[in-house]
Amino acid sequence: MLRIYLMVFAIFLIVPAATQVQASETRSLTLEEAKIILNAAEQRAEQDEWTVAIAVVDAGGHLLSFSRLPGTQIASIDVAIQKAVTSVYYKRPTKAFQDGVTDGNMSLLSLPHFSAFEGGVPVIVNGEVIGAIGVSGVTPAQDGIIATVGAGALDR
Repeated sequence: MLRIYLMVFAIFLIVPAATQVQASETRSLTLEEAKIILNAAEQRAEQDEWTVAIAVVDAGGHLLSFSRLPGTQIASIDVAIQKAVTSVYYKRPTKAFQDGVTDGNMSLLSLPHFSAFEGGVPVIVNGEVIGAIGVSGVTPAQDGIIATVGAGALDR
């Protein structure tokens, strides 16, 4: 009986330790990196005088950095964040979902944490999604241009 208790106790010690090792190996955006991404996206938006909201999230979909350029509609705040969350959760640009819905795949609309408009792009470093950027305020294609510039701002 003592042997069973010791085995169960050992499992309780080993499982959390293994989980901690795995969690510490997961890479996520830092605040410094988020600021680099945000600044690059802002510069691209200002180049064409596009009024947009820009959201940068970490690998868990949590907001790290945000900007709303002067004149941007209030609704773009939540839309930008949702686009970033969609990209990080599903590890792809939101344009893929926009194309899917345009092609008639309406089942996509039932997905949680989801936006079917271009403008969300994952940030990928060494093949791993470490965060995402979402942009909203102009056309979906223009939002996508800004987001792509921001996502590409980190040295790979």
